[in-house]
Amino acid sequence: MEGVENSRIIGRGVMYNSKGGALYIHKCENVTILNPRYENIRVAECRNLTIKNLRAFSHQGWGDGVQLYCSENVIIDGCFLRTSDDSIALYTHRWDFYGDTRNITVRNCSLWADVAHPINLDIHGNPDPDNYEVLENIDILDHREPQVLAQGCIAINPGDGIRVEDFRWGQLVQMRVPYIPTWNTASGRGIENVYIKDLSYNGRHAAMSIMVGYDKDHVIKDVTLRTSVSTAG
Repeated sequence: MEGVENSRIIGRGVMYNSKGGALYIHKCENVTILNPRYENIRVAECRNLTIKNLRAFSHQGWGDGVQLYCSENVIIDGCFLRTSDDSIALYTHRWDFYGDTRNITVRNCSLWADVAHPINLDIHGNPDPDNYEVLENIDILDHREPQVLAQGCIAINPGDGIRVEDFRWGQLVQMRVPYIPTWNTASGRGIENVYIKDLSYNGRHAAMSIMVGYDKDHVIKDVTLRTSVSTAG
């Protein structure tokens, strides 16, 4: 979908083994995707988008579920994502995509990432992005990532009502201000004013969570956690 407005993709069906992902939505406005069963979706430079009741499965490297760049007013609701890479990935600038990412709501979803993150926010972007995400009523079913710097069931910016099963390998939360030339043009400005509420984990495989800035000018501050973490027998 390229440069369209006031459009819907609805109904049941399967898209299998399509090159570069099942659905690409670029520079669109007022689009609804309802009841598909796609491998993955890439959204870039869009406004007013709803993705509802998506069932997605992927098996190869870089097989994200919903990958979103430089878009505003997006709702991802009632989805099940079993992915080989990030299940939900929310970014700003990369490649030829430019603009802020604002007002993104992810709710009522079940996420299962074979590697990387069930939820990954903000690794791609210009030095001055403006983004806002709300994560609500999320079940994380598994997480298996051996690379320490790529771990984290939730990377950076969670909201409330998130439940994490006893995943295989990784961290529960990772907040990090990175500079990785492969992915970033510069380090992020920092992480601040994060509020994590009703995050629950009952398991025994979680490594130590990491919260680390880049340097003295790019720090993490004002983080509040109200969580329930217990160890399974």
